[in-house]
Amino acid sequence: MKKQIVSLLLFSFFLVFNIAFSQEKDTIRQLIEFDPLFNQSEILPIKLKYSQKNLKKNTKDSIYTISDITYKKEDGTWVTVNVELKARGNFRREKCYFPPVMIKIKKSDGAGTVFEGHTKLKLVLPCLKSKHSNDDVIKEYIAYKLFEVISQYSFKTRMLQIDFDDTNDNKDENYSLIGFLIEDDKVLVAREGANQIKRFVHPLSQDAIFSIRNDLFQYMIGNVDFSTGYQHNSKLIFIDSKIIPIPYDFDMSGFVDPSYGVLPEMEGKPLGISDIKQRLYRGFKRDEDSFQSVRQEFLVNKDKILDTMKSFEEVFTNPKEYKRAENYILSFFKVIENDNIFQNEVILASREN
Repeated sequence: MKKQIVSLLLFSFFLVFNIAFSQEKDTIRQLIEFDPLFNQSEILPIKLKYSQKNLKKNTKDSIYTISDITYKKEDGTWVTVNVELKARGNFRREKCYFPPVMIKIKKSDGAGTVFEGHTKLKLVLPCLKSKHSNDDVIKEYIAYKLFEVISQYSFKTRMLQIDFDDTNDNKDENYSLIGFLIEDDKVLVAREGANQIKRFVHPLSQDAIFSIRNDLFQYMIGNVDFSTGYQHNSKLIFIDSKIIPIPYDFDMSGFVDPSYGVLPEMEGKPLGISDIKQRLYRGFKRDEDSFQSVRQEFLVNKDKILDTMKSFEEVFTNPKEYKRAENYILSFFKVIENDNIFQNEVILASREN
């Protein structure tokens, strides 16, 4: 009898939990259907004020700094929203003057603002104080937009023009920065009606076409700093009976080519390249029809990919940085437009295990 009661209680708990979780996903989905933050493409002007020094000092995941964000509405008025901030990213927190930031927003504070429906957001900032660091952020932002061209599942982003007051040691320093926001995992999952997978899944157990799309995209931007199996700079979702990788964090790519860029260590094994600008296909062996199918997708979308890049040309501080980035993408198409080079650099270079 006791076992039956315990079983009934457990069943009731999981039923309530699943209903609550389902309702949360439905609520998020309804809110983001009219999402004023990510359904707009214009650069959003915001103001931030906090101490970089204090933010980087705090390494505890549970402790946030109380602050606020002020953003400019379309009618020119400014709105202030209470938020909590925390530095994120181990490498960038240690190496960068401006580490990326996790933003928490209470539902009540976000209600009726551009942030409605979002309780967590990632904020990407320039790493260094150099005048060309904004261009690195623009290139990383473009990488997200390029992935949107070739995949129906991706993280939504919004570019920001940031007026930032750094209050270190009671001496305010003002910076004009370009940054961008990335939506939270839960929002992406709810928007797509998917489930998130948080365990290791071997890439060969992931959907072949979506995996090749991801791997060829990473090859296009010259990024090797990822693992879809271990979900390093990648998330996995389950939808339509498919396990699908969704990438993020592209700052260590050859496309961005930041001054602080380094090649990652991959399980103690040498990668066979010596510079982040060198491309290396890190996908696994698949049937050739799948490779050729995805290859054609990229070729068909060549003009759209280049037009997407072109749409951000005027945002760059240094026109030469835009040209270098454009040439880098053009060099990718020289690979996939040539049968022999594609065969050698992608298909034959794919990994066995």
